[in-house]
Amino acid sequence: AVSAASEGLRHRQALSPGLAAAAAPRAAIKGDEELDEMMAKVVEAQKKFLSYSQEQVDHIFREVALAASKERVPLAKLAVENTGKGVLEDKVIKNHFASEFVWNKYKDLRTVDVVERDAARGYTKIAEPVGPICAFVPITNPTATVIFKSLISLKTRNAVVFSPHPSAAECSNAAARICYEAALAAGAPEHCIGWLEAPTRSLSTRLLHHDTVRFALATGGPSVVHACYESGTPAIGVGAGNAPALVDETADLEMAVSSIFMSKTFDNGMICAAEQAVVVVDDVYDKVKALLKERGAYILRPDQAKKVGDLMIGDDLRINPAIVGQSARRLAEMAGLDMAEIPAETLCLVGEATEVGDHEKWSFEKLSPILALYRVADFDEGVAISKALASHGGEGHTSAIYTNPANTARVDKFEHELPTYHVMLNSPSTFGAIGDMYNFHIDPSLTLGCGSLGGNSVSVNVGPENLLSYKTVAEKRENMQWVKVPPTIYFKRGIIHEALSDLDGEAKRVMVITDPLMKELGVVDKVVAALPDDAKTHVHDGVLPEPSFSCIREGIAAMEAFKPDTVIALGGGSPLDAAKVMRLLYEHPEVKVTDLVARFLDIRKRIHRFPKLGTNIKQLIEIPTTSGTGAEMTPFAVITSDDGYKYPVCSYALTPDMAIIDPEFAASMPKTLTANTGYDVMTHAVESYVSVMATDYTQALSARAVKLVDAHLVRSVEGGVDDMEAREGMHNASAIAGIAFANAFLGICHSMSHALGARFHIPHGLCNALLLSHVVMFNSSTHPTKMTAFPQYKYPQAKKQYAELADLLGLCPGGNDDDKLHALVCRLEHLKAQAGMPLSIRECGVDRAEYEIAVRAMAEHAFDDQCTGANPRYPLISELEQLFLDAYDGPPIDMGSCQRPVTQMAT
Repeated sequence: AVSAASEGLRHRQALSPGLAAAAAPRAAIKGDEELDEMMAKVVEAQKKFLSYSQEQVDHIFREVALAASKERVPLAKLAVENTGKGVLEDKVIKNHFASEFVWNKYKDLRTVDVVERDAARGYTKIAEPVGPICAFVPITNPTATVIFKSLISLKTRNAVVFSPHPSAAECSNAAARICYEAALAAGAPEHCIGWLEAPTRSLSTRLLHHDTVRFALATGGPSVVHACYESGTPAIGVGAGNAPALVDETADLEMAVSSIFMSKTFDNGMICAAEQAVVVVDDVYDKVKALLKERGAYILRPDQAKKVGDLMIGDDLRINPAIVGQSARRLAEMAGLDMAEIPAETLCLVGEATEVGDHEKWSFEKLSPILALYRVADFDEGVAISKALASHGGEGHTSAIYTNPANTARVDKFEHELPTYHVMLNSPSTFGAIGDMYNFHIDPSLTLGCGSLGGNSVSVNVGPENLLSYKTVAEKRENMQWVKVPPTIYFKRGIIHEALSDLDGEAKRVMVITDPLMKELGVVDKVVAALPDDAKTHVHDGVLPEPSFSCIREGIAAMEAFKPDTVIALGGGSPLDAAKVMRLLYEHPEVKVTDLVARFLDIRKRIHRFPKLGTNIKQLIEIPTTSGTGAEMTPFAVITSDDGYKYPVCSYALTPDMAIIDPEFAASMPKTLTANTGYDVMTHAVESYVSVMATDYTQALSARAVKLVDAHLVRSVEGGVDDMEAREGMHNASAIAGIAFANAFLGICHSMSHALGARFHIPHGLCNALLLSHVVMFNSSTHPTKMTAFPQYKYPQAKKQYAELADLLGLCPGGNDDDKLHALVCRLEHLKAQAGMPLSIRECGVDRAEYEIAVRAMAEHAFDDQCTGANPRYPLISELEQLFLDAYDGPPIDMGSCQRPVTQMAT
């Protein structure tokens, strides 16, 4: 030790001025007594560094890289003298790599302040340093690691303090001093780099646990890495390697052996990514063995291999530190081999092995020019042995395969089965894994993460990005919205023949989907008569009210038998909804029914994506015969499950290709159906108007629909077929409201109606009528328990919007928003009464006790209904329960208080 120190001292006198000028290092921490004082200065340096610009940082980065590169040879000499390990010429390459390659890779990387900004999307990314950093340095790379970590720390404005290996402190600190002095000369803050002058275990531990250290960067043995991870300080540590190299019979053997030999003997095998074992397929085993001998390997006899194995691995199954980085002949001598048998040109000792495990010392990591050689029958056995080797102390690190690149199946098998995160194909694993030499996409690094398999937090080559925390600044942005409608919409009385003339020359096989009543009343015949003469027609009239999945399956079977190219859905909401789902499942039978009813928070981000339609059925045409659902305009369909509950299905893929709004098809609706479906239209209009997704486009449509329903609902109920003006007004209102809620969606009135109707078999439109006023009052709160989150919806505004509807209808002129809200609810209740509808759930014959038992389940179903997400007030389940209970006995207000606004409306 004294002799080595003397040689090192003499060598330092010959070093360049930058290295020799450090007799009293300003940044060295001499012992425990100086640690607190020096770390306070490091913290100040870190604070000053925060004010540096990218240009200043890049200048420092370049100057330090230049200085380190210039001293690559003196530092390599000092490393060999100080540690007694490795090859001087190879350490020169390491130092050059750590300075030049790292600078070249990251010279243009932005690491200061704003590193990314997207003004259009309102996104800013700001880089901030993680330091001060405590950086451990291994004895295997005592100078190159210091250069590397200094550069990536300075590039990211991190102050760094090095804890070198005690047996390499002299050379590591010399490297740190060179980097520090170059950084100071380039304008870096004092104490931006520091080091422990005489490291001990206790001093290193104090540094790691010091309250000013914010990050640890550990390169070293397992004890160092574990200590960092257990310290409570955020850390990046790297694991041990045990890299196997598999050579198959298709490999370029000359290249493979040359690459392996070059890699394994580099710096006497101290790179953790170096090959530790070569696994060779039997067909080429002897050839590979011969090539290894040609390159300078000595193939050990079994007795010699046992001696070398015992030297390598002790009884505690740990590597003997004395062998690390020694030459092959020195290792043979240490193992007690007869040196007369070992050729002078021997560069690597090779021992043949057959097994992997603690009992086989040749299957361990060696960190020296000692290489295990395995013979396997075929490629598959080679993969198995390679996997076992990598799993034996090298999980997550490196593996290599040499094969013909055209063997993609073999490469795929190897890269997926080997438990390593760094897989080299036809490349020397030492140089391939450290990056930017044999593959320029791999970042240059001397700290290789081993991921979770190796007990590390990262699995990539560590670089500057790993020493940054990123602050994200997100400005509020509103989502893109839309108006999507059927491509073709025809409307007016008596247009069926003209509208269906679009099918001339286009439709060859037309299926009409409807219900039995439409066929019985002869409505189907009117549609069929308007079809092209040469079109073959099939009528499927099996759709029943509230279509179930079994009803859908029957329709699909009919489609499979007839193979239509055009489908016309005729009827109320049930046939129109059923036809949409039938078409989807007919064209895409792979779609699961459970996926159809899957809920989404944002339709653009839903987990289940509906496929595009139109491959078999070119057109879906929908003709409503009721004035209520608006289904002909929407991407919605409501299907009843086996448990009796209604489930909305939603996708713009379901939107019909053509809608025909001909009021003659709805002229004969009976009064009750007219009232129920008409009130459904009013609910569509009101809910879409106050939806959190409402826009200027949709609200104009919603408002017009409200106006039309208010003017025509009672007339259409009372006048029937004799008042076609009212019928047409309601038919148009239904379609217009359909367009509105197809794009703005609905709210909890529909959610609750789905649950109420399914449980007590009350018609859907009537359910809406019984609940709407309660929902309006609930939504109008200006301080709701929860407000639905949607960027466009800035604050509770439902009350204001309801007041706008009251103004639209001429209610309560001059009143405030509360007065107008009251007037609107009065008008909704009065409209219901004028249409002859029940005013309460009780009046529908529902038993109170049975109802109260069902309320909890109905509230839960309503909460999970697709319509709930767009409601302006996000409900608690308990609040939905209360709404159900309140609605049982009737309106939410005293109807006696409605005389004045009702009179004003009548006037």
